[in-house]
Amino acid sequence: MAEGQQPPQTVASFETSLDELEKVVKELESGDLSLDRSLELFSRGVDLSDSCRKQLEQAETRVEMLIRKEGTYQPEPFRPEK
Repeated sequence: MAEGQQPPQTVASFETSLDELEKVVKELESGDLSLDRSLELFSRGVDLSDSCRKQLEQAETRVEMLIRKEGTYQPEPFRPEK
């Protein structure tokens, strides 16, 4: 890798991102932070939230592609069992 170049960023797993987002929220809710730290955490939280949302959308697309009806694939909303 050439000097000055940064390695490509890898996307953390959904579970890892969600866990970190929960920690960020807890720290923000503590209320004992400086403005700079609050803004830093808020920005990180937005990034993590976007990453989780994108991963969920990709998973939803894969699930829709796998649902098969009458010989063709048709999207069907996910309905968790109760």
